[in-house]
Amino acid sequence: MSKQTDKERLQQLRETVAYHRERYHEADAPEISDEAYDALLNELRALELKIEGKVSAADVVGGTVNEAFAKVRHSVRQWSFDNVFTEEELREWDARIKRLITEADHSISELSYVAEHKVDGLKLVIEYEQGVFRRAATRGDGVIGENVTHTAVTIASLPKQLKKPIDLICVGEVWLGEKEFERINKDREKVGDPLFANPRNAAAGSLRQLDPTVAASRKLSLTVYDIDHIEVHKAGLSVPETQWDELQLLEKLGLPTSKDAKLCKNIGEVQNFYTTWLKKRDTLPHGIDGVVMKVNSVTLQRLLGYTAKAPRFGMAYKFPAVEATTLVEDIALQVGRTGVITPVAHLRPVLIDGSTVSRATLHNEDNIARLDIRVGDTIILRKAGDIIPEILSVVLSLRPRNAKPYKFPKVVPECGGDGSIERVPGEAAYRCVSKDSGALHRHRLYYFVSKGALNIDGVGPKLIDLLLEYGLISTYADLFTLTEGDLRDLPGFKEKAAQNVVRAVEAAKHVPLYRLLVGLSIENVGEETARLIADTFGSLEAIRRASREEVAAIYGVGEVVADSLVSWFADPLHQQTLAELLPYLTVENAASRVSSSKLQGKTFVLTGTLESMSRDEAKDRIRQLGGKVSASVSKKTDYVVVGADPGSKATEAQKLGIIILVETDFAKLVT
Repeated sequence: MSKQTDKERLQQLRETVAYHRERYHEADAPEISDEAYDALLNELRALELKIEGKVSAADVVGGTVNEAFAKVRHSVRQWSFDNVFTEEELREWDARIKRLITEADHSISELSYVAEHKVDGLKLVIEYEQGVFRRAATRGDGVIGENVTHTAVTIASLPKQLKKPIDLICVGEVWLGEKEFERINKDREKVGDPLFANPRNAAAGSLRQLDPTVAASRKLSLTVYDIDHIEVHKAGLSVPETQWDELQLLEKLGLPTSKDAKLCKNIGEVQNFYTTWLKKRDTLPHGIDGVVMKVNSVTLQRLLGYTAKAPRFGMAYKFPAVEATTLVEDIALQVGRTGVITPVAHLRPVLIDGSTVSRATLHNEDNIARLDIRVGDTIILRKAGDIIPEILSVVLSLRPRNAKPYKFPKVVPECGGDGSIERVPGEAAYRCVSKDSGALHRHRLYYFVSKGALNIDGVGPKLIDLLLEYGLISTYADLFTLTEGDLRDLPGFKEKAAQNVVRAVEAAKHVPLYRLLVGLSIENVGEETARLIADTFGSLEAIRRASREEVAAIYGVGEVVADSLVSWFADPLHQQTLAELLPYLTVENAASRVSSSKLQGKTFVLTGTLESMSRDEAKDRIRQLGGKVSASVSKKTDYVVVGADPGSKATEAQKLGIIILVETDFAKLVT
């Protein structure tokens, strides 16, 4: 066979394999057997190696094993959607969206939604340059993900070259079909490997393989649903202005999208879409656990923005949770880092929707009494949102005769001191009377090194327990005095592990102010609240000097948090903790929102769309200069900032004689 003939054969094989790949992965209607398809694919690979000296990235691998799990900083932050579970919650979300749009002086007549399947898979962030596939990464924590390019290229439905030479960052879901999942588990059972609990776990395990040939042996699929960034260059394309346009463009570029997505004129049509697919979910080649809906207009998406945790413009509407029955074997009390005591039901392990559940929170004493849960009871268990186990009710007909009502004890040994507990005033919760018990101190150390706080890589509860057991640490500050010699002789430790811990601790010495606040375990101060406080005061010293009134005045904080924060910094023991800790840290101060008094006492109202900055950025600049922002115009308003398409607020300002600032004038004022 001549070289020319070989090349002809190569081209024919590529076209044939591509056709059957599409029939299998996209149309879900294969025309040949798996064995026949595999034979064609193997011949294609052999011929590519013979003629081109390498296997095409379009078929097998596009990166080396060494790059697996390298960290990738996302250029666009990756978010997770909040959930609703009932039609009532769905309509409440719709009403909230309409209220926010109206407050921003936009018409709700522009409002429509795009509804899509919530595919039960693994999120993948995919990057193209000039139309050529360059990189794929997992979501990770939303900021940093894992580089899985070497396994992602084995996904047959992921195009390695787009139909237009553009730059694109898109997001999709990697999933495994039910039939392929069953085949993989049968193969694993034959060789004695543990079985995957569900298709999503199998898909995630395949994508995170170090060896790409393992991923290639499993028929992973992809559904792309969003565009994070696009530069069309001279490709003759328009940047999408709606979510629906994004889906059409993704399909036009050759990316696999859902054929079942629907443009909904109103929330009622979203509910109809949900009801339809709740009944038809088993007809799909992949699992879905609900519906995702997004505001269609990209302009309105930007207007609505994000909370600290999720987009405001989108929501996941989850299908009814899976339920099961099991036995309550014990009720135990857990002491949290702030001393709050949570009752937990220890259950006979039960498999629910692919995962084994052996514990469920009982929340508080009142909830136990409401459900009348007793040790020995048979209960109906639900995984609310497929994440958090929830006890719905007790099967009273199966209750043992000697089952006794549960009573909260007066003493909990983990509370330290005399172990006494007390009910939190005005709440259904109990807490330890002693605020500095050994158990609490241990939990605070866990929290201090955790991901949301100082994020010391590789230092978790097990290592903290070991360090405490061997007397190597007692306080936060002690962590920063550890040396390789201290760690090297610990059970299970080797020199490399000791080096990694010391390096991680060293890296954590540079810490953003809000993370330090989180790590100090101040009651009622979580990540979002810590950000607000850090952004408002700008430095730790300013926070330490702040009064209750100043803290409570921060929008979204309030008096309860203010009392906790000010009391914490006033405590002599906490002052000593900081005095020992701060010499080891470089605290990265936030850009203080009150860096100047230029606009002190001035109240602003924003209306219309600003071009040079977002609404949130404009609000931040006002607050940084000491000003206040209001949602409505009144006689107390000093300035109304007017962007494009202003609403009634501009008219109201004219009637009241309030100063109106166009965007250029406002920009000069806050510069």
